[in-house]
Amino acid sequence: MDTKKDAEKEMEDVSPSTIVEKIKELGQTNVPAMPDSNIHVLTIIGQVEGHMQLPPQNKTTKYEHILPQLIAIEQNPKIEGVIILLNTVGGDVEAGLALAEMIASMSKPTVSIVLGGGHSIGVPIAVAAKHSFIAPTATMTIHPIRLTGLVIGVPQTFEYLDKMQDRVIQFVMEHSSIVEDDFKELMFAKGNLTRDIGTNLVGKEAVDYKLIDDVGGVKEAIAKLNEIIGKKEVE
Repeated sequence: MDTKKDAEKEMEDVSPSTIVEKIKELGQTNVPAMPDSNIHVLTIIGQVEGHMQLPPQNKTTKYEHILPQLIAIEQNPKIEGVIILLNTVGGDVEAGLALAEMIASMSKPTVSIVLGGGHSIGVPIAVAAKHSFIAPTATMTIHPIRLTGLVIGVPQTFEYLDKMQDRVIQFVMEHSSIVEDDFKELMFAKGNLTRDIGTNLVGKEAVDYKLIDDVGGVKEAIAKLNEIIGKKEVE
């Protein structure tokens, strides 16, 4: 009897109206996406939206939507691993770091795939996973932090920027194998980007610098995630 009620409740949770609402609000369906799946797929696309709401025509990932999803994933016993799909131009630095820290602190196995682009603050998010992949044609732009809006021309502004940049650099150092001097060289390179300082890495270049672990896509990511899940079960 209880089993029947549970089944009916589960059907209610995946009703068309509920799914439409979740897609509108979160860009996701239910957690996990399929009742018989032990892997949850999390998408981070467009611009990472932080404390300021972006114009409606912008494709955004709202960090306040992703954070509770990560908690729900961590607490859900049915979910054994997470794949993070990234195609982002970057966005709010603090919001991006918050997402990266949350992903890095999860006890469940995580694998990221950079598809299209993982630029700017998307770099820390990509390396936050236990293992990272990049598609052969995907790109990653590494550049210094920028400020938008009102900027006060005092030394404290530079100190604030410098500290924030150090937070990003240290996070990337702790969660990837890239050498700090190499990362800073890529970040401050001149002549590589048309109207900016920094470097654009394509596919295997990110792996050669040891920023990303491997070149690959969905097949490789799922295989790696299942491998990590298997090792965790043995332990």
